[in-house]
Amino acid sequence: MKYNLSEITELIRNRRTIFPEQYSSRKVHKEQIELIINNALWAPNHGNTQPWRFHVFTDGGLQKLSDFLGKTYLEVTPKEAQNDMKLAKMVSRPLRSSVVIAVSMVRQPESKIMELEEIEAVACAVQNMYLTCTAYGLGGFWSTPKLIYNQEMNHFLDLGEQDKCLGLFYVGYPDIEWPKAHRKPLEYVTKWISEE
Repeated sequence: MKYNLSEITELIRNRRTIFPEQYSSRKVHKEQIELIINNALWAPNHGNTQPWRFHVFTDGGLQKLSDFLGKTYLEVTPKEAQNDMKLAKMVSRPLRSSVVIAVSMVRQPESKIMELEEIEAVACAVQNMYLTCTAYGLGGFWSTPKLIYNQEMNHFLDLGEQDKCLGLFYVGYPDIEWPKAHRKPLEYVTKWISEE
């Protein structure tokens, strides 16, 4: 066997979403973030388009992101649909995190590859980020509030019209015990087809 499969299996099965409210004040090092993103670059992607782009918010950038999210939420959400708790959470989460990475998909000018496939590639990149966080013992949270799909977000991140922000990836050291989880057994979600 080329790699230790039991360690890889354990890493995959121990991946968890850990929310910014559960982070300590301990700072994540730049070298750790660089490895998290470098591992994201190795996700599978059709046609080797490498459609992912990353904007890394740290230090004062976290306040800038927080301000943008709060302002944009109030601008794009109809008054009757606004929720004070949702707004408070959106504004506080960047400030509770050591780092926030905006993960985006950039369309190729010739659009040879379907947009859905480019989105799938970015999702695979995010899984690599999650797994690297898990290996470091870092908490990760892939957040996708509706407002990130607006042109306001594209302007904020200097993305093109056809590009899309696909989430904010929050990173921090957990201030909680590593969470447990479970999944449905294989037989509930798998159908085997043979020619017999």
